[in-house]
Amino acid sequence: MLGHAVKFLGYSTLAGVLLAGIALPAAGALGLTAKNTADDFDNIPDDFKTPPLTQASFIYDANGGQIAKVYERDRTVISADQMSPLIRQAQVDIEDARFYEHGAVDLKGVLRAVTKNAESGAAVQGASTLTQQYVKNVNVEQAGDDPVLVREAQRKTLGRKIQELKYAIKLEEDLTKDQILTNYLNITFYGNKAYGIQAASRRYFSKDTKDLTLPEAATLAGLVQNPSQYDPRLHPEAARKRRDTVLDKMVENKHITAEQAKEAKAGPLVLHYQDPRNGCITANAGMGFFCDYVRHVIKQDPVFGKTAADRKKLWDQGGLNVYTTLDPVKQAAALNAVTTKVYVTDPVSAAMTMVEPGTGKILAMAQTRPYGIDKDKNETVINYNVDAAMGGGNGFQPGSNFKPIVAAAALEAGLPPTQAYPSQNRIDWPNMSTCSGTWKNLQKGRKEGTVPNESASESGPYELKKAMALSVNTYFVQMEQEIGLCAVKQMANKLGVAGKANGDALEEVPALGLGTQEVSPLTMANLYATFAARGTYCTPLALTRITTVDGRDVPVPPVKCSQAISQNTADVLNTVLLGVTEKGGTARDLGLDDGRQIAGKTGTADEKKAAWFSGYTANLAGSVWLGGPAKGVPMRDIRIGGKYQEEVFGATGPGPIWQQAMSQAVRGMPEENFRTVYIPDPPPKKDPTESPGGTGPSGTGPSGTAGPGGGGRPDTPPGRPGGGRTTAPGRPHNTAPADPGDDH
Repeated sequence: MLGHAVKFLGYSTLAGVLLAGIALPAAGALGLTAKNTADDFDNIPDDFKTPPLTQASFIYDANGGQIAKVYERDRTVISADQMSPLIRQAQVDIEDARFYEHGAVDLKGVLRAVTKNAESGAAVQGASTLTQQYVKNVNVEQAGDDPVLVREAQRKTLGRKIQELKYAIKLEEDLTKDQILTNYLNITFYGNKAYGIQAASRRYFSKDTKDLTLPEAATLAGLVQNPSQYDPRLHPEAARKRRDTVLDKMVENKHITAEQAKEAKAGPLVLHYQDPRNGCITANAGMGFFCDYVRHVIKQDPVFGKTAADRKKLWDQGGLNVYTTLDPVKQAAALNAVTTKVYVTDPVSAAMTMVEPGTGKILAMAQTRPYGIDKDKNETVINYNVDAAMGGGNGFQPGSNFKPIVAAAALEAGLPPTQAYPSQNRIDWPNMSTCSGTWKNLQKGRKEGTVPNESASESGPYELKKAMALSVNTYFVQMEQEIGLCAVKQMANKLGVAGKANGDALEEVPALGLGTQEVSPLTMANLYATFAARGTYCTPLALTRITTVDGRDVPVPPVKCSQAISQNTADVLNTVLLGVTEKGGTARDLGLDDGRQIAGKTGTADEKKAAWFSGYTANLAGSVWLGGPAKGVPMRDIRIGGKYQEEVFGATGPGPIWQQAMSQAVRGMPEENFRTVYIPDPPPKKDPTESPGGTGPSGTGPSGTAGPGGGGRPDTPPGRPGGGRTTAPGRPHNTAPADPGDDH
């Protein structure tokens, strides 16, 4: 009967009432008739769907601490039993007092509005029911942030009114009054970026909806009609009067007593306002960049949708609880190091990423410059730790940080750990094979066609262990020549260096092995984590679980691990890189506070525009970059972190940052040692100009040989398990150490 009655209204009365000026005082000029209205009414599909509401999402660290709240619309959908009865009643009394008595349209309300508007000669009163208002809000919600669609959804046209009415009829058939009211309270806008009653309660009173007092509930209920006009912060007197009007309505409808209303009016309008806090910019402890990385993962990984539009919709829709791998203790350690060793006002900046070997979990991601858009505060939204596609920049030259990749390719190709090359102090770039042909040096005999070692004292022959410890450029160039550039590029790809940080492919040029092509700290940290995990490479992992607000699991990217290099190759590399941090190595002074084993590699880019240290224990890897964020800053005659440095190298710039961060990060972690192999030292050098013999590349002679069986006893002093340090950090050495700058 209700449906027939309303349809009758639609056919006979609706047009007349609307055209009489309820909401469209000039609609009569359209010349529409009751028949037109009836036809329009019948032609509107009645498949009205209540959409999932855009909500806030929450991102959490590995311990469950909140990193950030992010949203397109700040809304938290709650159930009826999570709402105070006071707000439900107050909203009905001020918006639609007869809500529980009428159907989709309130005939008494229509007649009352017609009378009022006729008396005033203008549209001073509408007759939309709360159900119709909910329909309008749904239309606005579906319009999203498109201003054209929003204006269309709010247009006061006859067609729009007819559509809202028909959808309201459908709603009243499908939902109970309580359900419609709950939906309305969850969707409606309360001003100051608060959508829905829960967000409004948190915004204005810093409490959940169920805990609202009577005057607080009346204040919020009064906002809906005009959130700007009744904003209690900007217009407290108008908001107070509106609150009192709501209280009077509640008395009029016998839902509170006059005494309760008097008591509620007597108190001042007291707010406990919380500013809107949206997005990664609100994250604490320097976690904003990791938060932004999470956003990029969700918007780019096909696990979250086949198309970019699907993934964007998931993120924008919100209502997610995103649980991540970020360890707050290790994050604090990394942040403390990059901000105390490098000042935000310095001409250079630093970034550090920590990764768990064997899982790919990103445990820390920090940088000197804070996340934000205020350039006067040296803020940035560029994440220096990651590639451009994930919110980073174009990366930085890693310098000698790249040399272990060359060594890994050579070992996998069958060269022994004792491989020797003449490693002259300066050589012409040799011609090298590539994946598709040959690279040829067209500048032989000229300075541009040669490659030098960093120190004038560096002249071979050298074997791998010593060449890595001293970071001898010509050694690794000659190794590249023997195995070919294709092998180096393919090994880089296997170890996670899929290309340059800007997305371009790695170029097959000899300087590749010396680290002239830009990468990110995350890439390097994960690469060295692969060595620590005895060759097991895992794709970087930021997410562990995602759930919706109603408890459903959202699939996350699976952990993808593979044996990128053999365990034996990894053991050799760990032994060699352990030597870099010991006597005679470029990183000899970077030992951790507790003396546990560390391995790693220094790196310095051309003109000292970037310096690196990537190092690891058996269960934690970290990479630190230091340099100019944009076009690079030559780090000579420079003050960083309040200390003057004549020249910055990997061991003297990023190295101490890594040392401080890792010393703090490993506290409480089990002390584990690397599985090392025995690599015999070469016989004493007799003649600096003498080649090891044979016919290897550039006259290198035959490859060296390892001890029996290619392994044997650990290369450690007696009584130290698993290969520990051969000298305490900073202790004087019996032999003259290499120049700490030998890490080009």
